Amino acid sequence: MQRRTLLTSAVGAAVAATFSTTAGAVQNRVTGSLPNVIDKNIRIYGNDAYPVPHRRAMEIGAVRARMPHDFVPGRRFLLKKGEIRTPGGAPLESDVVLEENMALKMRDGTTIYTDVFRPNDDGRHPAIVAWSPYGKTVGGQRLDDVPKRSGVPQNAVSGLEKFEGADPAFWTAQGYVVLNPDPRGVGHSEGDISYWGRQLAEDGYDFIEWAAAQSWSNGRVGMAGNSWLTVSQWFIAAENPPHLAAIAPWEGFCDHFEEPGTRGGIPEPGFPEVIIKTFAGPNYIEDQPRMIATHLIKDAYWENMAARLEKIQVPAYVVASYTNPVHTHGSFAGFMRIASKDKWLRVNNTNEWYDLYSPKYRAELLAFFDRYLKGMDNGFEKTPRVRYSVLDSGGTAERVDVPAENWPLPETTLKRLYLAEDGRLTESLSTNASSMQYDSASGSVKFRYVFPENADVVGYMRAKLWMETPESDDMDVEVVVRKVSPTGEALHRPIPEFIAPDAVATGRLRASMRELDAKRTTELEPFYVYKHPKKLRPGERVPLDIAVWPMGEHYRKGEVLELEVRGVKIVPTTFEMGFGRHPIPVPAAGGTYDPLHPPVMEVLGGDVPVPASVSAATVPTPASVNHGAHIVHFGGANDSWLQIPILKI
Repeated sequence: MQRRTLLTSAVGAAVAATFSTTAGAVQNRVTGSLPNVIDKNIRIYGNDAYPVPHRRAMEIGAVRARMPHDFVPGRRFLLKKGEIRTPGGAPLESDVVLEENMALKMRDGTTIYTDVFRPNDDGRHPAIVAWSPYGKTVGGQRLDDVPKRSGVPQNAVSGLEKFEGADPAFWTAQGYVVLNPDPRGVGHSEGDISYWGRQLAEDGYDFIEWAAAQSWSNGRVGMAGNSWLTVSQWFIAAENPPHLAAIAPWEGFCDHFEEPGTRGGIPEPGFPEVIIKTFAGPNYIEDQPRMIATHLIKDAYWENMAARLEKIQVPAYVVASYTNPVHTHGSFAGFMRIASKDKWLRVNNTNEWYDLYSPKYRAELLAFFDRYLKGMDNGFEKTPRVRYSVLDSGGTAERVDVPAENWPLPETTLKRLYLAEDGRLTESLSTNASSMQYDSASGSVKFRYVFPENADVVGYMRAKLWMETPESDDMDVEVVVRKVSPTGEALHRPIPEFIAPDAVATGRLRASMRELDAKRTTELEPFYVYKHPKKLRPGERVPLDIAVWPMGEHYRKGEVLELEVRGVKIVPTTFEMGFGRHPIPVPAAGGTYDPLHPPVMEVLGGDVPVPASVSAATVPTPASVNHGAHIVHFGGANDSWLQIPILKI
């Protein structure tokens, strides 16, 4: 049975332009005839009034918002050791003080609310911040919404945690305060929900400085969590709040345009549409899916969405993986580019959520925070700077926590494999010019290399392909690199799919966006300018230099690496992942409860459609630029190749 890689089908492709803004747009102007969509100005770097479309957020009381129905600012609970939040959840390891809906102001006067979980004592403790628009506890996204909770047992977390954030039940018992804010526009917080960039970064700065000034604070604040919470860390840490002492980015992109949003110049609003439909608040949301669909060059807005990583100086514990279709590239890039003197990278072999809540690595994160948020002399600095994994599709020998001096691994050797007749990849360029073609809507061509000896392929790959299309002025091309059996069947990993997706490395590029950025391109990885689209003439043959995201795979002698070239398939923007559908029972009066004496429960969520008012603002599914055949040329003057990083073993 064919396995589906988690989230892969959530990433869309090319899109037709349906909306554009100019510097002179009028604030709050209704955008065409779209319901609940208006123009509003936002603060970006270098511009205090940049016009961006906004859509109305889901109402707080909507079923799939999964927000508690009562809102009491400043409410205080004493949560007792052994109590639980939800049936089957982990019990509290110690008494916890919960201060709900604590109000604070951002620098522009906007009031937001946060929940504060702290040890039940009079001590001064470091804090861990989880910054995202996902709700302070339950909210529109939850592990219960994904197949088999992505391998995370129900009792591995308490249910007090923000989605993808630190679990207060564990961290308060270790002497930490956990802060779960609703950023601006979320829940009952004032303002509009912002994505990343200047506004979020400045708000995060203000929040951290507020936290450090509280009576329970030791003056040191950290940040943790994965996905959105990681992306927020890149942006907020770049502002250098004086009291931010450490971060733990656990899989998250760092440039929304170049990574998940418009990777290779191909707009992908499908997955962002899934996410934006989970946000709830009283006002509007910065409509990033619409910006993806319409701002197809890297303009001032998208520069604002690229984290200023080189400004980050605080200690960082960075986690990456090879198999995340959204975050893989940014996780590695974040580690490489931050200026932190004390930084570590660990590459897991499972998935973001399973790894985040793994007892082994939670204990390791505790040691990191103990060192940098509590000042404990625990020897964490002796941890290897880099630890990577080597996957083993079709085998049983996956290796994890392999120590290394740096990333990319300095001991790798780059090998170019040239496309050749009969679907072969060879170590020398054939003198015979040839070509293969495929239907850009449904077909592909494949080339294979048989390893002459045992080797690991670890790091960045790169494909140079001479291509043309007779029937269009553009091409959206995807390359896929995987290990296959000698007869071409896909090989699966020795870990269940819902814990460890199949090992597939991908790259994609829109031909008109092929211009390389000479300042950033390296021997390992091409980067693109994304400023000057250059359409193809009929039958024009051009080289496409395609970046392939990192992979780590073990090959035995005789095993086969396959390169597949195909057209990008478009995922409908109406794609549904089911977030908010799973019912979550919580105490109606708030807080936690003795599992032997359950109280009246309130059920949040339910199997209902996304509200019609929310669905009505969906960006249309884009039309493909692909038409007819794509032709791949190789041999002779057409030096098409795949470059792989080899570690001989």
